[in-house]
Amino acid sequence: MVASESGCRAVIFDFGNVLVAWDPYLLYSQLLEGEQAVQDFLEEVAFAQWNLEQDLGRSFDVGVRELCDRFPHRSELIRAYDERWRETIAGPIEETVAVLERLKLRGFPLYGMSNWSAEKFDLIRKEYVFFSWFDRIFVSGELRLAKPDPRFYQLVLKELALPAGECLFIDDSAANVEAAGRIGFQTIQFRSGAQLEEELKERGML
Repeated sequence: MVASESGCRAVIFDFGNVLVAWDPYLLYSQLLEGEQAVQDFLEEVAFAQWNLEQDLGRSFDVGVRELCDRFPHRSELIRAYDERWRETIAGPIEETVAVLERLKLRGFPLYGMSNWSAEKFDLIRKEYVFFSWFDRIFVSGELRLAKPDPRFYQLVLKELALPAGECLFIDDSAANVEAAGRIGFQTIQFRSGAQLEEELKERGML
C-alpha cells in the first residue's frame, strides 16, 4: 500500500457528480416545459427527500407507489423517474476518470462511498469499466446508511482498518465533506477534474 507525502493510504471517492454526471433535470426537462416547471414539480413532491429514501434502501416499487398515492395528479411524472432513470445520467466525468486512473496506476487503494439506490447502481455499475478499479464500493442503498450520517463513515473506516487521518475523502457535497472532516478524514471538496488534479499534486499524490 502506497502512502503520499500527506500520509494518505486510501482514496475514497463519491460517485454522483464526481465520476458520473447525474441530474433529474435531464429527464424532466423532456417532460415539462421550462426549468421553472421542473423546479416546481421537484419541490412540490419533495423529490430530494423522497429520493434519499431509495438511497437508504427503500425499493423503487414502494417509493413510487407511496408518492403516487400522495400526488396522484403527478403520478405519470413520478413513475417516469423509475422507468426512465437512465436518462438522468449524462455519462462519466472524463477528467475525473483520468485522475482516478492515474491514482490507480500509482498504486493507491481506491474505494467508493456513494449515496445511491442499490437497484439503480446495479444498472449503471456494469456500464463503466472504471468501477472495476475500486478495491471496494460502499453503496448507501445496500448498507441503509447515507452520508453525511457519521455512522456511514465509521463503518467504512472499520472495514478498511485504517485511521481516518490516513484516508482522503473526495465528494462534491459540502455537507458530506464537512462530516468527514469532523471525523478526521483528509478531504477535498470536488468542483472539477482540473481542481481535483491540482489538489492531489499539491499533496504529492500525482
